[in-house]
Amino acid sequence: MTSRRVKRNRMVAVGIVGVMTSAGWLIYDGSQTSQPPQPIGSDAFPIATASAWTLPSAVPSVSAGRAPAILPMASSAPTRIKIPTIDVNAPVIPLGQDAAGHLQTPPENDRNLAGWYSAGPAPGSAGNAVMDGHVDTRVGPAVFYNLGALRKKDPIEIDRRDGTVALFTIDAVEVYRKNSFPDQQVYGPSHDPELHVITCGGAFSKRSGYQSNVVVYAHMVGRGRGD
Repeated sequence: MTSRRVKRNRMVAVGIVGVMTSAGWLIYDGSQTSQPPQPIGSDAFPIATASAWTLPSAVPSVSAGRAPAILPMASSAPTRIKIPTIDVNAPVIPLGQDAAGHLQTPPENDRNLAGWYSAGPAPGSAGNAVMDGHVDTRVGPAVFYNLGALRKKDPIEIDRRDGTVALFTIDAVEVYRKNSFPDQQVYGPSHDPELHVITCGGAFSKRSGYQSNVVVYAHMVGRGRGD
């Protein structure tokens, strides 16, 4: 899996420009013919909300039209992501940039592992926290294989290093062709504590890998204490 180049963004310290690709175990394992679940249209943003991102005056935050968000938490690195609906319970490692300026991805030798872009906001603090992970590897499905099966209002929990838990609710689940990926919408700044989780999806080509990306958008709804 590779990611597109990371660039600076004045409002959120970093904005990530780009998408990810991945090898597909469905191609390498001849006994498998199905593909990862894909988002359905009813869980995407309304057209009016999506089109607002093209306006120069629009604040790039999916919080538009919602009640005022919960107050952000102090910054603390995520240590684990839990998505009960799809049985995800995975440790989180910090990710940086590689020599080419691309967002790193978790190593493929651990299929139950997610990554967080550590130069950007932490989940629970103000801004768009970005997390990613493999949909699959050459030996089988990985941590976010079922990300496309999530629905609006499904919960996400992020355990944090300071012993707190940031609680999120999903606003939308979208799938984008890589050649029309909405960089500003996914990676742009936000005044509210939000979480964007990314993996690969869509049609698969043996030559170029997955043709699309699945993106889950969520906003923070509460906080708690870890176990």
